[in-house]
Amino acid sequence: MQWSEFFTSSVGKKFVMGLTGLFLISFLIIHVGINACIFADLFDPNENGAMFNKAAHFMGSTVVIRILEVGLFAGIILHIVQGYLLEAKNRSARSVGYAVSMGNKGSKWYSRSMGLLGTIILLFLIIHIAHFWVKARITHTLAPVTYNGVEMHDMFSEMKAVFTQGWVIVLYVLGCISLGYHLAHGFQSAFRTVGVHNNKYNSLLITLGYAFSILVPVLFALMPVAMYFGWVG
Repeated sequence: MQWSEFFTSSVGKKFVMGLTGLFLISFLIIHVGINACIFADLFDPNENGAMFNKAAHFMGSTVVIRILEVGLFAGIILHIVQGYLLEAKNRSARSVGYAVSMGNKGSKWYSRSMGLLGTIILLFLIIHIAHFWVKARITHTLAPVTYNGVEMHDMFSEMKAVFTQGWVIVLYVLGCISLGYHLAHGFQSAFRTVGVHNNKYNSLLITLGYAFSILVPVLFALMPVAMYFGWVG
């Protein structure tokens, strides 16, 4: 099989999904870590988002990070496209249903609903990018703030402004719930797809997958909720 045939085959598409999935998992770790800097405000009332703004500025002003940002968007797009292609292929293969529905006996509902969960996450991403990335990278309409003589975007104040709207909080929480279920299946699936699958360590991988799918979305959801209720900021 040639490389071009491999990447257009079902196996190839799943392999690409696995690789891009692992890349996006690593991005989530970095992103949640930076966003969690807003909680420094809990320990110092005068902090007012300084740690978060500095971390966001570092990510936005470092050349290597900006190059990786291009790769991130490419990975997201590729992951989405391949996901929809696989979903369409799976649906066509299941055009004739089973005589008796297996329900969760065959697989978990969220593993059968990756297309739906992915769509909800996509809608959330579009809103999230419009709220922050577009304003920071394209329109440059964020208010400035200066630390030690260095001017940067006041992302913390923008978060406080965005997260005063109830519908935004609901959307973000729904997006995080969808992300959690998506990761509950996707984390393990990504590692298995690229060959990281051993009976000896399978239980550990499953445990890590479930822990990751709970911890990361909860932290992401807690940020807008904390700002909405005035716990930080």
